[in-house]
Parts: sequence; C-alpha cells; structure tokens
Amino acid sequence: MPRTSIRRAGATREWVTFHCVNATPDEPQPRSLREVREETVRTLEAAGIADAEVDADLLIGHVLGLSRGGVHARLVIGDRLSATDAAALELLVERRSRREPLQHLTGRAAFRSLDLAVGPGVFVPRPETELLAQLAIDALRAAAEPEPIGLDLGSGSGAIALSMATEVPHARVWAVENSPEAFPWTRRNVDEVAAPNLELVFGDLAEALPELVGRVAVVASNPPYIPDDAIPRDPEVRLHDPERALYGGPDGLDVVRVLSRRALALLHPGGALLIEHGETQSADIAALLKADGWHAVAHHRDLTGRDRVTTARR
Repeated sequence: MPRTSIRRAGATREWVTFHCVNATPDEPQPRSLREVREETVRTLEAAGIADAEVDADLLIGHVLGLSRGGVHARLVIGDRLSATDAAALELLVERRSRREPLQHLTGRAAFRSLDLAVGPGVFVPRPETELLAQLAIDALRAAAEPEPIGLDLGSGSGAIALSMATEVPHARVWAVENSPEAFPWTRRNVDEVAAPNLELVFGDLAEALPELVGRVAVVASNPPYIPDDAIPRDPEVRLHDPERALYGGPDGLDVVRVLSRRALALLHPGGALLIEHGETQSADIAALLKADGWHAVAHHRDLTGRDRVTTARR
C-alpha cells in the first residue's frame, strides 16, 4: 500500500506517515443475458464452432442449471446474468473456443432418452450412433424369446447397452469394455441408470462372455474403425477422443474382423450382428462378413444419407 510522508510545520525531524487507501472499485454489475448470449455466439462462431447458438445455450444452461428451453425462457423475460456467472461462462467459452468438446465442459452427453456422464478417457457418443441403438432395440424386440440377450461389445460410455436395457426391459443385456480409462465412465453411467437387467463386464471383446456362447440374440458394437493414417477432421475428435476408441488398424477394420468371429460364436442361429462404421467401409465390411459365413448382410443409412451401420444374421 503506498505511503505519503508530510513534514509537520515547525518541526525539525518529526515526520507523520499517512497510509493512502485506494478506493474500493464498484462491484461488477449484472449484464443482460441476451447481450451475453449474443457475445458468446459470436466468439464461438469465430472459433469455427458449427452450432455456435446451440453450444452457447448449453454452456449458459450449464452455468445457470437450466435446460436449453429454460435459457430461452430467461431471454424472453429479459433476465440478467450475475458477474459471478458471467465469469464462469467466460472461462467455459474460452475452453470451447480452443475446441475442447462441449460434453467435456458440461460433463454430460445426451443420447436418446439418456443423459450420460462423459469426460476425458471415454468416447463421446454421437447422434449417428442412435441409429445403431435403434436397430439393436428393434432386433431385441423382434426376438421370439421371453428374455432375449443383447450384448454391447466395446461399450465406452454405455450408451448402446443402456438404451437396449431401458427400452427393452424384458431383455437381458451385457456391456463389455476393456479400457481402464473408459471403464469408470461406463460404471458410473450403469450405476446412475440402475437398469436391473444390465450387467457390466471389464473384458476384451475377443474373448468376452464365454458363458453366453450360442445363446445371444443381438450383438451390437461401435468399434474403432478409423484407418491408422487417417486424420479426423474435427479437432474435438482428433485432440480429445481416446485413440483406442478411434483407430482400427491400417484399413480401420482390425477390430471388425475380431468382432465378426466373436459374434459368430456368441449368437444363436438367427441372431443379429450390428456394426457401426465409416461411410466408405460398407463394401469392405460386407465382403468380410460374407467370407466369415454371415447371411442377410444389409447396410443402413444415417440421417445424412451416409452408410452408417451394417447388419447381418448368423
């Protein structure tokens, strides 16, 4: 703190020292929520975020504990954002602008009717994987068994297994994951959802669940399928998704080959295999499956019109 020394009148050696106290600055004032949102959208757009308005709403909602609809309701009534909340939002926007995944910032990922915990070490489930989940659910529902068995091999966040278990409650479902980094996230989501018909196993899909050989109705998997020398376009994927969940060997199909052989052992006759893959891999996967002895190989397109899932029957 600065000091000012003033000599007394008539004194020879006496000095009086005063402490000058700076004036306390005014507390930061709340800001218009609409103004903050518009600024957030502009910042995210400048960083190359494709859905900047959606991300802005979700980040604001995360700070305020609101849904996206709740944020819009606050905008309509002209709400204001406190200085504390504005500072918290600013930090999140800075991280998102550096292309840290939105789901890592909020800690959650929506998938069908589920709200999943995600973060570093686990693959963030994508909307296109909902097609795989729907096809697996449909196959389980169509199984002519009182308790059809469904498997999610390489479960990651548990999205596919939990969808099957919650939407087909008469089925018995197993989730298998072998990544030490991803497994805690799988466990957390399984515990949060608490589906009584779901079991979680730490293990390699190449030898998973020997007790179920020949008894399974549906095997679903979103395996790593990016070729080793390919570079994902999105920084969120390239920099933050775990490599073991992305890369599948020179042609991207190493794990698919293992999956094909293991599913043949696990499924009973008529059982269904469902595999998510890249848009250009359909023909190679079809050839691979037919060579292994699979029947009724079919491809299914996502909402963008791209081949996304291949199915086959044992």
